[in-house]
Amino acid sequence: MITLSWGLALGIAEIAWVVGTACFIMLERRSPTATLAWIMMLAALPLVGVPIYLLIGPRRLRRKKLRLGLARDRVVQLLRPWNAARGELLSSQGQLMRAGALLGHLPPETARNVQLFFDGDACYDAIVTAIGGARQHVHMEYYIFRDDQTGMRIVNALIERAEAGVEVRLLVDAVGVSLGHHVTRDLRSAGVNVQLFNGVRPLGLWRRVMNFRTHRKIVVIDGVVGFTGGMNVTDDHSARARGKAAWRDTHVCLAGPAIHSLQATFLENWVFSTGDDLGCEAQSRFIQFFPPTPSGAELSASAGAGAGGNEPKPAADAAEQPQIAQILASGPDADGYAIEAFYFAAITSANERLWLTTPYFVPGEGILAAIAGAAHRGVDVRLLFPRKTDSVWVDAASRTFHDELRAAGAKIFLYEPAMLHAKTAVIDDELAIVGTANLDNRSFRLNFELIAALYGGPCVAELARAFEKDLTYATREHFHEARSPFLQRLVGSAARLLAPQL
Repeated sequence: MITLSWGLALGIAEIAWVVGTACFIMLERRSPTATLAWIMMLAALPLVGVPIYLLIGPRRLRRKKLRLGLARDRVVQLLRPWNAARGELLSSQGQLMRAGALLGHLPPETARNVQLFFDGDACYDAIVTAIGGARQHVHMEYYIFRDDQTGMRIVNALIERAEAGVEVRLLVDAVGVSLGHHVTRDLRSAGVNVQLFNGVRPLGLWRRVMNFRTHRKIVVIDGVVGFTGGMNVTDDHSARARGKAAWRDTHVCLAGPAIHSLQATFLENWVFSTGDDLGCEAQSRFIQFFPPTPSGAELSASAGAGAGGNEPKPAADAAEQPQIAQILASGPDADGYAIEAFYFAAITSANERLWLTTPYFVPGEGILAAIAGAAHRGVDVRLLFPRKTDSVWVDAASRTFHDELRAAGAKIFLYEPAMLHAKTAVIDDELAIVGTANLDNRSFRLNFELIAALYGGPCVAELARAFEKDLTYATREHFHEARSPFLQRLVGSAARLLAPQL
């Protein structure tokens, strides 16, 4: 009788736990797949599932969303007069720009002297030169920042400017950063304000899979010149350091009004990480970070000449006209997933060509359907991936999507020489995208990312030429994953289950 009572009590307790867990998780209103996964884990393995849920689950994110929301509200409030003044450009443009402004909260702007970089060393040279020309401030935000040969070039440039009286702020992700204590000490001793984004305590292997990282790469000089794209500060992208093993990547440098959005994105994360809004309430301080935009006549006159010693030199065909650019930032603090929504809108708008480059391709159902749908419509869909990435699980999961896309008419190419790390898109002759976001759930929903959407102009043609050049170093994939050995298919299927975290 006692045994029966204990068994009955345990059964009732188990039922109560499962029902309570299901109700609790359902109220989070996440995707059905994520909701079911959390319910099954917590119900079946409570001793394991509860610590994992507390470590990386949505409850942890909710606390961070509140802090980030306050930081964003502060920056948006500071930018309200500027945003109102830029409404004229937005009202005259197309649907994608309006969608981007609605999703990312920042309107498109004009940029001058736009320069695309397809080589790490050339990009780092330009960044060091731009830092050297800084007169007021240097703002940098990076996911990976190492104290290797490339990193120390940037470190030394920052120290030199700080010692010259320039305000230098460096925000690095607490997981991605690899700066030794002596390097951090030297930076701070010189006057560089070094801060960590979303700091965590070392937890062994858990540090490798922590969510809610800043994956952004941002450099802003004096509020007039900015860089973003796929390149971290590491020798991985440098042929001088790695030779032929250097990663192939894409970065962009812009000058002029479009930098306001890069600056705003940096300030948002800075306020979140430090609580310091840098005194932007003062008009003089605000103008220092967000210089007045030139008139149309001034912009045309300066498009080829540049307004300062640290502006990039444009390609010959890029000097003829200003470039319309739009910066979109997104992260797990917002429910709209701006970059994913923008990519979906852009892909479904394609009429002639859709050329996508990404190292990590583990798409959600919406993006996968949009790409397949474009191919079914007769759009020239080409997907360029590295033959092998630095993640075995991502490679295995990615291959499970290839057959479906090829069956729809998409062409898949595998880049051969080295790791391909660029995250770009070319859509018709209307849009080029260069950014930090991969086509996977981690970029779209778990990390803080950023893209630069470049509308029309020579940048679209230049990025298309770079894509075609990359194809000369790639082979077209004809392998059918469905015909692969059983063990390989099993591993791929298991990896695909992990897609929400890859």
